[in-house]
Amino acid sequence: MVRTLVSLQENDKAWLDKKAKAKGVPMTALVQEAVRLYRRTEAERSAKPSFDELLERVSGTWKHGDGLAWQRKIRGEWER
Repeated sequence: MVRTLVSLQENDKAWLDKKAKAKGVPMTALVQEAVRLYRRTEAERSAKPSFDELLERVSGTWKHGDGLAWQRKIRGEWER
């Protein structure tokens, strides 16, 4: 494991110390867990399909006739 020096705002350090004490773990364990969670979140976010990929996936799923005609009919009801 590599040691790293990190600068924190005083209130952030106090919050970390309080949480660590409540969980009964060293503050460094919370920082390590936070980094792991951040990396996992970033990986999940980058694994999400793009908007174009989503459009491709749903293309052709409307099986009830002309979708544009249906939209116009529904939107026409809003104007009444």
